Amino acid sequence: MPRATTSLESSGVRDLDRTRRFLTLGVDIGGTNIKASVLDRSGGLISEWARLATPSPATPAAVLQSIDALAAQLPQFERISVGFPGVVKGGTVITAPNLGTRHWSGFKLIDALAGRFGVPVRMLNDAAVHGLGVVEGHCLACVITLGTAIGCALFRNRRLLLHLEFGQHRRADETYDQFIGQAALDAIGPEAWNARVRGSIKTVMELTNCDVLYIGGGNARQITFALPAHMRIVSNTAGVTGGVRLWEPELDELFEGEPNAQRGAPPERSQ
Repeated sequence: MPRATTSLESSGVRDLDRTRRFLTLGVDIGGTNIKASVLDRSGGLISEWARLATPSPATPAAVLQSIDALAAQLPQFERISVGFPGVVKGGTVITAPNLGTRHWSGFKLIDALAGRFGVPVRMLNDAAVHGLGVVEGHCLACVITLGTAIGCALFRNRRLLLHLEFGQHRRADETYDQFIGQAALDAIGPEAWNARVRGSIKTVMELTNCDVLYIGGGNARQITFALPAHMRIVSNTAGVTGGVRLWEPELDELFEGEPNAQRGAPPERSQ
């Protein structure tokens, strides 16, 4: 297992009395990298970032080993929040297009992590978690993430409505993951990619009629065209820091029937 590398995000790291925090391990599982940090109850970083390249093949066992390695680099924590790149329902993965749906479909990731670490776990689609970290105000907001693949989620008044599999939606003979994902950027170069992204953003706006569009993900920084005032590029760190909001009471309904996603006594750790 390769050792996780860390990079200090000094502006976000906080040094607070541990007795006054309820610490969350935030994990962002991506098609290229898996990132993690430990967060205080407001979403502030209290540790350096840790990251590892996503294993190939990205089987559940391999990804769990990577999360083990990342957690070993970080302070102790009392709960875990995960952003997963696919469709999830409660604690179960339904699809994982860029990790391998055949490996992941039906996998109970919340139970696997709870058994591994002995703490409660919550999980949502990664674009939804990203949005929880950035949306603000009373409006209809959409979040898209540009990276290995494309993520999308809708919010009203900061409350998650749903995540959309926009990346898997087809245009002509390819999906938007293929049209504006990392592979497309590498293949056609930044200028042509920007032209595609501009057109794709127009499609998102026509689809959602949102008041504000937040653009995140690792490739958001590759955008070179001017954005109107109602569109904002946001930090990719939200894919981890948004995880704290998974534990807000208004999201409890998403985890009904998931004993390892509840507050209270932690589950028994697997031996």
